[in-house]
Amino acid sequence: MSIRPLHSPFLTRRGMLQAGAAGLLGLNVGDLWQLQAQGESNTGQAPRAKSVIYIFLAGGLSQIDSFDMKPDASEEIRGEFKPISTRTPGVQICEHLPQLAQHSSLWSMCRSVTHSTNIHWPGFHMMNSGRSSLPPGAEMRDGTPPTRHDWPGMAALVNYSISSTNNLPPAIVLTPNRELESASMTPGITAGRMGAKWDPWMIEASRGCGGHGCCPDHCYLFRTAEKFEHTKQPAFTPPRHLTLSDSLDELRFHRRNDLLATLEQQRGDLESRAAVQAMNPFRHRAISLLTSSQTRSSLFDVTAAHAREQDLYGRTQWGWTLLLARRLIESGVSMVQAVLGDYAPWDTHKKNAGLLRDFLLPPFDHALTGLLVDLQQRGLLEDTLVVVASEFGRTPKPQVMKGFPDGRDHWGRLQTALFAGGGVRGGTVVGASDRIGSEPTSEPQRPENVAATIYHALGIPRDTVWFDEALAEAKAQPYQLYHGSPIPGLV
Repeated sequence: MSIRPLHSPFLTRRGMLQAGAAGLLGLNVGDLWQLQAQGESNTGQAPRAKSVIYIFLAGGLSQIDSFDMKPDASEEIRGEFKPISTRTPGVQICEHLPQLAQHSSLWSMCRSVTHSTNIHWPGFHMMNSGRSSLPPGAEMRDGTPPTRHDWPGMAALVNYSISSTNNLPPAIVLTPNRELESASMTPGITAGRMGAKWDPWMIEASRGCGGHGCCPDHCYLFRTAEKFEHTKQPAFTPPRHLTLSDSLDELRFHRRNDLLATLEQQRGDLESRAAVQAMNPFRHRAISLLTSSQTRSSLFDVTAAHAREQDLYGRTQWGWTLLLARRLIESGVSMVQAVLGDYAPWDTHKKNAGLLRDFLLPPFDHALTGLLVDLQQRGLLEDTLVVVASEFGRTPKPQVMKGFPDGRDHWGRLQTALFAGGGVRGGTVVGASDRIGSEPTSEPQRPENVAATIYHALGIPRDTVWFDEALAEAKAQPYQLYHGSPIPGLV
């Protein structure tokens, strides 16, 4: 059993004996988390990747209109899009993903990811945490904010399992503006019952907008499914919660410790002020980071990047977000979760084809291809696992909603997830679905398998455990990190 202490990747058998001795001295699990392991480091397995970028398409990407097209199905089911051939023989994807088609040797896909819910928030919980079964008492409805009863998210578990090597935390979540609001921030993205000290950094990576989609040129209004004229400028700003005023010098910042107040504000819907003290492990790292103007400029201000670099990703919120993700993993962050979309723009109940064609697929195609090409050119792709998924897929049959006939509803039974880098063989297709894109017909994979693929790539041992911080010591039971096996056939 591997327990991760504060300053060591994993506690060894020797460290476990020391932990047992500490228990005899009256130290509880929370105290043990603060101990540094005295034994040698043991990662249990050689990591395939140094870092992971988990790209989350909030709302639910339609598998039939993107990566699992059904041209032989009825017109009602197959929709209006045409498949195009990729560079991988026999593999076709949507005509509105031409750049990914041309670079199919860089990525693979699993067409058989499945779980049981058609509700956004439980779907977020499952695909953020890698757990198909929700914790006791979890609400099966939309709009419920995260709580300390949630399962910890994958980013939080990476935060817990891997030590930081610099001033940045092991895991960071890049989230649009509205995701910071209590009503929109979704379950399974924090550390949940593991405790606030293991929350990943939540960085607001784009400026809010009254529309949905990909600002500034691909905005639409959700309630009408029509183009929204983006007026808020700039469309993307360096993370505002990591910005210091010009008048605040390093000494005054250290004295005032404004960072704590900022973090408290971000987590106000989750924790009281007292509980925020649990974030001490990252406090000094953040202060060191924020007081370096050079770091802030070179790392976070992606809109000042070289023109060729910005053009590679696209000068959009999603392009800049993925460019920032690449900079973060290049700087030593182990996992970056990038949420593409303010609230849930991929939730195409109305005008599914029009929204995908005009507002969603083109900037996604551009940004993701730019990321993969950039990682390859920099020699980072083999060391970086890139994963793309949603909370669920969408129904094969169209949905009629308030006069909008061209929509698709939520569908947890099937979605396609993409994988690239980190030892993944490019051009591979794992799993298959039935003739209408409704159910897996081979190699079904659950959220647990997606999570295990990430943990395994990072070299996290299979026997790693974590504890529920809220339970009394007498009732504390270890939870396994792994609840499935890595998806076979990808490596």
